[in-house]
Amino acid sequence: NIPSQLGLVPSLKKLVVHENKLNGTIPTELRYIFNLDQLSLYDNYLSGSIPTDLSTLSKLEFLWLGDNELTGTIPPELGTMSALRWIMFSSNQLTG
Repeated sequence: NIPSQLGLVPSLKKLVVHENKLNGTIPTELRYIFNLDQLSLYDNYLSGSIPTDLSTLSKLEFLWLGDNELTGTIPPELGTMSALRWIMFSSNQLTG
């Protein structure tokens, strides 16, 4: 699992934990990591939906969530993220 306590580290700039066989959901508490510019969670066993709260990460440039077991729709709020440059959602069960 990704610890929700990571949200208590607002100065964190990069969270790179791909290819680690992590399971569980993406914690909504990640929205409190205000300086995050890279979130790389690909190639794990993460399930559930993509939290819409990630759209509040105004400095996020890279959002890599591919090769997981994510379901639901891609949150339209992600379209408001002006700093976002790279998105990877491949190999999930997402719709929309």
